[in-house]
Amino acid sequence: MKITGLIDCVSTRLLFLLVSNRNQWSTAFRFSTLHHSQVSKNVYRPFGTANVARHMSASASASPLTSSDATPKTVAIAGAGVIGISTAYYLSVKHNIKSILIDPTGSFAPAASGKAGGFLALDWNDHIRPLGALARRSFALHAELASDLGSESIMYRRLSCVTVSVREGVKSKPAGRKLDGVEVDWVIPDGDANVVASRNLGDETTIAQVHPKMLCEAMVKASGAKVVRGEVVEPTRDPSTGKIIGARLKEGSFNDESVAVVPSDALLFACGPWTQLSTLMGRDAPADNARIAMYGVKYHSALVPTPGGPSNSLTEAIFFDGCGDPEVYPRPDGTAYCTGFPDPAVVVIERPGEEAIRPEKIARITDACREAAGEALSAKPVAENACYLPTTGDGLPIMGVVPEENGCYVAAGHSCWGILMGPATGEAMAELIASGGKTLVGSSGEVDLKPFDPARFLN
Repeated sequence: MKITGLIDCVSTRLLFLLVSNRNQWSTAFRFSTLHHSQVSKNVYRPFGTANVARHMSASASASPLTSSDATPKTVAIAGAGVIGISTAYYLSVKHNIKSILIDPTGSFAPAASGKAGGFLALDWNDHIRPLGALARRSFALHAELASDLGSESIMYRRLSCVTVSVREGVKSKPAGRKLDGVEVDWVIPDGDANVVASRNLGDETTIAQVHPKMLCEAMVKASGAKVVRGEVVEPTRDPSTGKIIGARLKEGSFNDESVAVVPSDALLFACGPWTQLSTLMGRDAPADNARIAMYGVKYHSALVPTPGGPSNSLTEAIFFDGCGDPEVYPRPDGTAYCTGFPDPAVVVIERPGEEAIRPEKIARITDACREAAGEALSAKPVAENACYLPTTGDGLPIMGVVPEENGCYVAAGHSCWGILMGPATGEAMAELIASGGKTLVGSSGEVDLKPFDPARFLN
């Protein structure tokens, strides 16, 4: 099978399943092609449309993997999502460095980091070595965070996961029976003839979940980071030394005119799908923009009450194969996070926290879940959301020093694994920033930032 373009988040999650049993499960591998004609030119750029490099006075000629020598005392972080918040957390607890989170909404986790499902998998990225190492380290860090912050405060728990292949057009209801030796504890179609197959995807040793918004809130509180409203345009530098002395905000994006520049001595861009790397790197030519640009894959979700409520919370996530392939992540509060049917990848023009919810998408998700799961997911949704998952052109996140820009860093593009990989990304970026851009392999020895270097797009 030849794949052109970008692989969507659903297929990324199930790629390992295809590899392990190609003949039986090839239908689980789904992908979409990105056509540049679909990418809007009307791009919302939180860092300004001008060539940022042009505004960098006295910029040093650092190599792509080198930044400044000094350890910063205060780091400005553009973007208050899970990547920026995780970095602020580890800057605080491991390096005693203060952070200021700057977000256009003035709040934390306004986009995907507050609306995602929070599904965590230890080994689903092992087919790509650098991602596998990042995911494994982060899976372990999630457990540490649950211990340090309180598992109930972030709704963290271990659970199991199965895939159930169902025949479309047949109503179903809870049955609680075994199929092919797999215990499906809360819902399967009514009658074995209506099930193509079922299979374990992981147990409590390899699968977990967390509530993304609650996790972000707990880390913000623990880090002591301040969250302010604003859109970062560029770093401000000392004209005599070239060192960063602040983060300049876009005019009109902040409340207090006296804080047009947020004082800091390092700057991290972590704005998810709004992280325009081409602009940061001073390459605004259309060809460069298409090659370097960050894309967003829009997902909708519905939060549906499950039978029994919190006292009988379900402990098994299900990836359905059939009925449109919905994904269902039950939570310990007696709800199930239902999602699926992603849009094609685009350059995002909707503003953070203002992503439009399309009723027809929500209806498609809830109808598919009812078709696949029957009465267990027949209740009316208590919440509906939409968000963009950030994706790069080559499928790898960007994490490192902005090429040729001392003291300026970037971390974004983790696709559907942003919540999973947030802690390890934050830990690694905190070490990189604290070392002045020199520590590329974290103290854990598990995460090497070199494969994620943004300078790879310059080659």
